[in-house]
Amino acid sequence: MNSASIEVESRTERLIEVRDFVSERARAFGFGDEDISKIALAVDEACTNVIKHAYRFDPTKIIRVSVSGKNGEFAIVIKDDGTRFNPTLVQPPDMKEYLTHYRRGGLGVYLMKSLMDRVEYTIAEGKANEVKLIKNLPR
Repeated sequence: MNSASIEVESRTERLIEVRDFVSERARAFGFGDEDISKIALAVDEACTNVIKHAYRFDPTKIIRVSVSGKNGEFAIVIKDDGTRFNPTLVQPPDMKEYLTHYRRGGLGVYLMKSLMDRVEYTIAEGKANEVKLIKNLPR
């Protein structure tokens, strides 16, 4: 599969384009509906985190999304130039506590990790922030 990419402004209304872009390529790579839904939700969460946290809702900023696939591994890379994020500071949620208090938000990283096979962050000084979401084709 050839790699492909898309750039969108940091606006929630642009997320449907990103979901469609990623979903079409996931389907072409061989994923079924259930996996495509998981991939699209993980990508949505990652991009929402960029909009809310890295760019603090600044609609003039750009989110870059690229997809590639080989050897049964489908990878989505999401890049931004916003505020750095340290994934090691995110604690796994206490779901009982979460649901008891009807909290909203704060599950993005947890969701991405549960929906995808791997989630990798690259945060380096002077470089774009990058989150890589990886899903393997079922055998």
